[in-house]
Amino acid sequence: MSKTDIFENYQEFLKREDKDVNGVSSEFVKTNPDYEKDNRTNEGCWNCRDCRYCSSCRYCSDCRDCRYCSEQKVNKKESIKIPKIENIHQKVYASVSVKGALSMGKWHTCETTHCRAGWITHLAGEEGKKVEEFYGPCLGAQLIYRESGYQINPSRFFDDNESAMSDMKRLANAE
Repeated sequence: MSKTDIFENYQEFLKREDKDVNGVSSEFVKTNPDYEKDNRTNEGCWNCRDCRYCSSCRYCSDCRDCRYCSEQKVNKKESIKIPKIENIHQKVYASVSVKGALSMGKWHTCETTHCRAGWITHLAGEEGKKVEEFYGPCLGAQLIYRESGYQINPSRFFDDNESAMSDMKRLANAE
């Protein structure tokens, strides 16, 4: 039986000494009070709910025996096309500039509030959703950025709101 601890954020979870420990955010705990029970058979998972025997997964729900959930959420025969977003910097900056639209503490808060990576996969539409489901939000957004002509350092997905906004504005103005 694995232990599940509460972490300030995903970045802090990645720094844990025991990599078998599961992690959840305090926001996740508020909506999933049975988080310890839900993760008792998982190892090294983040914010998973109602899964069994998963390993190193993120944001899973009702999965069984999966690793990274790639085999569970996407048919292997279905090809994953990485979408390209034209003028990616201008589009993401326009989206996050709306009051309340940027929340760097969580990938997706609702349909109108996301973090930087969340906005990238959201702006990429259905293809972006498939990429995120297959690769996870961080790598998925990084691949969409790359396909759109920009090599982003994934640590930028863990900036605070002010730093992220400043960087997105800089890139939009240069595009």
